[in-house]
Amino acid sequence: MKITLDADRCCAAGQCVLIAPEVFDQRDEDGVVVLLDAEPPAGQHDAVREAAAVCPAAVIEVRA
Repeated sequence: MKITLDADRCCAAGQCVLIAPEVFDQRDEDGVVVLLDAEPPAGQHDAVREAAAVCPAAVIEVRA
């Protein structure tokens, strides 16, 4: 799995951090998403896919 994101379009909702905190975080100053692990282990794939699916700004792209 490879994750990319467009932080410029992030609306700082934080859903991704709640669902996959080992993979995503938010900047303290504005809440914009930060990618912690662009290639997470298999045990986190379902959470990452869910985070991408619920992102209101659709900024998370997941490739198999």
